[in-house]
Amino acid sequence: MFQFHATVRDVDLQTISDRLEITDVLIRYTRAIDTGDWDKLDTVFTPDAQINYVESGGIDASYAEVKPWLAEVLPAFFPKRMHTLGQLDIAIDGDEATVDAYFHNPMPTADGKVVEFGGIYHHTLTRTADGWRSRQLHEEIVWKRTV
Repeated sequence: MFQFHATVRDVDLQTISDRLEITDVLIRYTRAIDTGDWDKLDTVFTPDAQINYVESGGIDASYAEVKPWLAEVLPAFFPKRMHTLGQLDIAIDGDEATVDAYFHNPMPTADGKVVEFGGIYHHTLTRTADGWRSRQLHEEIVWKRTV
């Protein structure tokens, strides 16, 4: 007879809570981008965050520069946006965390084409008085196609 033995490592409630809150930060990020709710990004990033979109053709700048750039550029080129996240690798060390999150992001253009990106979001997060916030994002593009 087949027997299955699972080993569960000891995880405290704070770690579980942190992981859930960090996951919520990532979801808020993708929902803000997809819906164009740019002010929601204030609940994702620290005011001094650095964001690097160079691999997808964007900018590498401070959050203060990136937020208005996103609001101007994304709707102009991609009127509709949709993210799917998967495989979250979350490492928490006290009040700091790193997250690697796989993403798939198809975006139809105004002329009917669809540009798809697949890659990994690399976030560095910090615990703030308002909860976890990303202080650095690097968007790594693994693949891209236009249909």
